[in-house]
Amino acid sequence: MIRFIVSRIVQGIIVIFAVITLTFALSSQVPGGLVRSERAVSKEAQKAQEEYYGLNKPWIVQLGLQFKHYATLNLPESWHYKGRGVDEIIVSGFPVSAKVGCAALLIALGFGVPLGAVAALRPNTFGDRASTLAATLSILAPSMVLGPLLATLFGLHLRWFNASGWFDPSDWVLPAFTLGIIYSGYIARLTRGSLRETLAQEFIRTARAKGASEFSVVFLHALKLASLPVLNFLGPAAAGLLTGSFIVETVFQLPGLGQFFVSAAINKDIPLAIGLSTFFAALIVTFNLLVDILQAILNPRIRLHA
Repeated sequence: MIRFIVSRIVQGIIVIFAVITLTFALSSQVPGGLVRSERAVSKEAQKAQEEYYGLNKPWIVQLGLQFKHYATLNLPESWHYKGRGVDEIIVSGFPVSAKVGCAALLIALGFGVPLGAVAALRPNTFGDRASTLAATLSILAPSMVLGPLLATLFGLHLRWFNASGWFDPSDWVLPAFTLGIIYSGYIARLTRGSLRETLAQEFIRTARAKGASEFSVVFLHALKLASLPVLNFLGPAAAGLLTGSFIVETVFQLPGLGQFFVSAAINKDIPLAIGLSTFFAALIVTFNLLVDILQAILNPRIRLHA
């Protein structure tokens, strides 16, 4: 186990540095010049800016400086948000995205797992078809449509919540439900397929033949094994939810990481783009490692090898 964890950490570090390299390379190819200003600047001023940010150095040297920043955890300054470091921006936006993301993840699991279980336990019935239809509709519902609908209904008409902004303690509800409902469809489909497949296996028939109750068969035997595909999905899904959804945070005007992703792309803020991409990659690596460990705990037949 320890060897596996150490191996995955090393692989994760390699992935993170690969993300830094790709993000830097792609960002550098965006047209428009590396130093942009709303006003015309002289060549001397532009040269001074390039020298200040190290843009007059060879490409490989600039990339090496990026590696140094992240290896020493001394993140660079944002080009667009003058005077603010990339780490400061992440720290300011992540709590908002994390609050919405954690709530959305709980909502997705709370709706998705029971919905998929009901469909799997009553195959080819009205409940199965209704659950499958609800899951499919939630997957197909674009967040750019579902978000404004919820904001209009519960924010503008019923006035239960604020339609946008981050002012009250309940402002996480509508964006969290928007994300949670969409992700619950994926979880429901995975739960249904995996649980049906597990219930058809030999050890389930053996447990029933020995007189085990249906509750014991489903919840103590089948559901534990059927949850493995859901766990695989939750690794990258949790990272995506915790770093914020671009569209949902834009719709509800949340000061989370999503707005900074968009801002970094629009303003060609390379340090911020690299920082957010690296943070996102680190979360995916971390959650995937946790998922692998949980899988080994839930299913002893899985052996973790480096």
